Amino acid sequence: MAKDPQQSSGGPNKPGGVATLVPFVFALVLLLLFSFLNPDAANQDVSYSEMKRLIESGTIAEAVLEENSITVTVAGDTTGSATKYRAVTPVQGDPQLLPLLEDAGVEITARQPVTNPLLVLFLPWILILLVYFWLQRRMFSQIGALNGRDVGGMFTGRFSKPTLSRSETTFDDVAGQKQAKKEVAELVEFLREPERFQRVGAQVPRGVLLVGPPGTGKTLLARALAGEANVPFFSTSASEFIEVFVGVGAGRVRAMFEAARKAAPAVIFIDELDSIGRTRGTGLGGGHDEREQTLNQILAELDGFSGREAVVVLAATNRPDVLDPALLRPGRFDRHVTLNLPDRAARRAILDIHARNIPLADTSGLDDVAAGTPGFSGADLKNLLNESAIMAARRRADVVTSADLEEARDKIILGTVRTLAIQPKERHRLAVHEAGHTAVAFFTPEADSLYKVTIIPRGRSLGGTHMLGREEHHTLPENYLQAQLAILLAGRAAERHFLGTVSSGADDDIRRATELARSMVARWGMTEELGPVDLRESEDHPFLGQSIAQPRSHADDTAARVDLAVMKLLKEAEARALDILVSNEDAVAFLIGELEAREVLEADDIRLCLESSGKICPLERRFDPTRTPQKKRGSVRKVKIGPKDGPEPE
Repeated sequence: MAKDPQQSSGGPNKPGGVATLVPFVFALVLLLLFSFLNPDAANQDVSYSEMKRLIESGTIAEAVLEENSITVTVAGDTTGSATKYRAVTPVQGDPQLLPLLEDAGVEITARQPVTNPLLVLFLPWILILLVYFWLQRRMFSQIGALNGRDVGGMFTGRFSKPTLSRSETTFDDVAGQKQAKKEVAELVEFLREPERFQRVGAQVPRGVLLVGPPGTGKTLLARALAGEANVPFFSTSASEFIEVFVGVGAGRVRAMFEAARKAAPAVIFIDELDSIGRTRGTGLGGGHDEREQTLNQILAELDGFSGREAVVVLAATNRPDVLDPALLRPGRFDRHVTLNLPDRAARRAILDIHARNIPLADTSGLDDVAAGTPGFSGADLKNLLNESAIMAARRRADVVTSADLEEARDKIILGTVRTLAIQPKERHRLAVHEAGHTAVAFFTPEADSLYKVTIIPRGRSLGGTHMLGREEHHTLPENYLQAQLAILLAGRAAERHFLGTVSSGADDDIRRATELARSMVARWGMTEELGPVDLRESEDHPFLGQSIAQPRSHADDTAARVDLAVMKLLKEAEARALDILVSNEDAVAFLIGELEAREVLEADDIRLCLESSGKICPLERRFDPTRTPQKKRGSVRKVKIGPKDGPEPE
């Protein structure tokens, strides 16, 4: 086993650091002794006039004259500790002082002026110089460590960022990433038996780039590789290479790679590679920029392997599009491993791993959680279980129930329940709005399955309609996107139809619908007027990140046609939603009443409400009977009232 770099040299606790503190302790002791041994410390200071009155009173037995002061001792003290008074004499001198002392019969003693010792005079300056030299020594020792002269200082000093450890994580702790584990597992044999590959001249990829959304387990997979191979694991974040001083980052890179070579076989993991690996030539500092110098050093170190060191470098990023091409060429990070968001089966496996230390009342509740959390990453699922355990602890329970899991899921997806004083009219409008979303989603075959609708304020919203995908979507068909547009605008359509006016509650719905419609027109070519043409304004620049970075690549007239096509899609979607609401008005009205009375309706409750259109609407007395509903008889599309086509909600 290679020697731990933390033990290779002294850190802050080495003898030299303790010896540096000795002068400070010695100086502090001298100051304390000087204050305690000062003979004037026990004297009582009085004014010069008071001193002369004491002498005239005849109570003074002895006087000691010094250059700038006079100290007298009171006569007749039998306690053994004489009382002394001290006063500062005038600089101009007092010719009456000596006659006054002689007339009073005081024994006079004169002391020769004593020059202060040099140590006392220069002690403050000595302390300042000691502190200065100690700071200088510490700074230069750290710079020496960063330049590779002291590898131990890299891991134990003040600027220590990369850490060396032995990972206990294995591939059994990584769930839901079968393909990624398969690609990374090939490196385990190389780390365990590098000689077997070297005998036949095989070169295992030195750099592996882990790409995926946040929370998908890139760091966990890197730790699992080191733990499975049982080799030292060097980990750091790329942003931690950057410091105020130019060249510090490059020095850290050299030190870390040198330590990994000494500890080989080993694994180096660099998280958030895009923080320093962005395309060069665009920084404000040009080629002398600290970030670019650090990147250049990483490139040099990746090329510096002789072929015999069993060192594998892993890096993680969720922005591979902004990386410098030199990082991705063969011989560097030429192997790319993609980690995707887990599907339903993978989410179930991840939940099993994170639920090992959580007492569950019924493990079957994890099936419902896995089915009801599409788009969740591994980190999101771990957070969900932790939230459910916190809820169980708050009610002093010993086990986590399915209700805790469901509430934790709602908290993450919909937000935390808020207590707001909502007026009855606003509450009714909110029920109408959410019922519109729910009804259109129910009567649209292409839509996802309904999960829950609520008018209880959660997070930043006053209510919400939540749907769960019946299947994992990798591509989005045109009819599915059109259904999403209709569902998004159904709340606004319901307000206009049942209440006669609209409100600002559709703000987020309109924003999301507009973004989706613009993508359908400008990115995916889902209009006959414009066709399959990329009409996006511009790509996000890796540094500026705004459309100002690149000019528009099409004419102003084309941009106007894109806007018209987007408005046409949105109006058609709103009309489709209104047709569904008008065709099923009684069922929607019954749903509004139930939602307003119960505040939360589950999927089965929604189905029962919308299938009960023949019942008396509980809201008939709340509507104005003189108002004629705004029905568009000419555009009504009859929709059969009943369950949606397709499989039942899971």
